[in-house]
Amino acid sequence: MNDSGVHAVDMAVVGAGQAGLSAAHHLRRAGYEPDRDFVVLDHAPRPGGAWQFRWPTLTYGRVHGLHELPGLPLTGAREDLPSAEVIGAYFAGYEDTFDLRVHRPVDVRAVREGPDGRLLVETTEGTWAVRALINATGTWDRPFWPRYPGQESFRGRQVHTAGYRGPEDFAGERVIVVGGGTSAVQNLMEIAGVAAGTTWVTRRPPVFRNGPFDEDRGRAAVALVEERVRSGLPPQSVVSVTGLPMTEAMRRAREQGVLVRRPMFERITPEGARWADGSAVAADTILWATGFRAAIDHLAPLRLREPGGGIRMAGTRTLRDPRVHLVGYGPSASTIGANRAGRAAVREIRELLAGAEPGAPGSAQVSSGFLEVSGSAR
Repeated sequence: MNDSGVHAVDMAVVGAGQAGLSAAHHLRRAGYEPDRDFVVLDHAPRPGGAWQFRWPTLTYGRVHGLHELPGLPLTGAREDLPSAEVIGAYFAGYEDTFDLRVHRPVDVRAVREGPDGRLLVETTEGTWAVRALINATGTWDRPFWPRYPGQESFRGRQVHTAGYRGPEDFAGERVIVVGGGTSAVQNLMEIAGVAAGTTWVTRRPPVFRNGPFDEDRGRAAVALVEERVRSGLPPQSVVSVTGLPMTEAMRRAREQGVLVRRPMFERITPEGARWADGSAVAADTILWATGFRAAIDHLAPLRLREPGGGIRMAGTRTLRDPRVHLVGYGPSASTIGANRAGRAAVREIRELLAGAEPGAPGSAQVSSGFLEVSGSAR
C-alpha cells in the first residue's frame, strides 16, 4: 500500500465464479503470487459464483454440461443434492487447494484510468492500482426485465427467475412463465405440478435440439456469438444459438400440454395478459425467465462500449483498452469457454506486462472453444 492508501499489484481478477477462478489458477501456474502480484475480488458472500444463488430444486444431476475447473476434478458428487451445495463446495475446495486467497465480500464500484498507466479499481475494501484487469463478473447481478404496456397495472406479483426459490411459492396460482431458455422450461415444468394453471410465453418459437451437442455444433454456436462481439453488439444468450436440449421430461411435459408455447402477449392487464387476437389469460403471478445481461457497469468510466451497445474484443482482450480482459463474456460464456478464456487472458496479460504486442503470433485465442447448455440461467 502506498502513502495514499492505494494497494498496488500487477493484476486484479474481478469475480470468483468459473471464469475468475480459472484465470486465478493460471496466474498461479505462471508464478504470480496472490496478494503480492494479483488480487481476486468477489462480491458474493461465499464461494460458488452464481451457482450459490440457484434454487434448491436445481439438483446437480439436472445441470447440463458443467465443465470442471482446470487442475482439480469434481468427483463423487451426489446428483440428488442441490447444485448450489455441490458446486459451492467444489469451488471452495478449489480456492483452498490452489491458495487463491479470494477477498469477499467486496463490491467493485468503478474502474478508472489512474496515474502511470495503471487502472484504479475502486472497491468497498479500498482502491487497487493495477497494470491489467481480468473481469469475470458474469451476468447474475443483472437480471433482464422486459417492459410491456400495462405492466404497472398488474395486480398480481412479478418475479424474475433470479428470485425463483422453488415451485412451492406458486402452489394453487395461475402462472404465466415468460422466456424460452433452459431455466424457463425447468421452472415451468416444476410449477405446473403445483399450480392451478400455467401459460408459457416466448418471443420466438423455441428450437428443440435432439442428439448430442458435439464439438462441431459448439464451434458453430461460438462463431455466431463471436460475430456479434466483433461487430460491437451485445452477446446473445447461449440458448439463442444452441437451442434447447430435448429431454425425456420435456417430452412428457409437451405430451401433457405443459410445454405448449404461446407467442408474446400484446399487453399486461390488471388481471393477467391479453394478446393481439383479443384472447386473454388470467394470472396471479408472472415469472420473467428472461435472462441476464453482462454485469459490467463498473467498467463504464473506461468507455469500452461501442455504439451498438457491446464491447469489441480480440480473444479476451477489449479492443479499446488492451489492459482489460473479459472472461465469461460473449464466446466464453460457458463453463468450458470460461476455462479457456482464463488461460488465454493470462497469456496475453503476461505478454502485455513483458512489453510484447498482445495478440501476436503464439498468443492464445478462445475461438476454438464451444458453448454448453447449462441448467442455470445465462
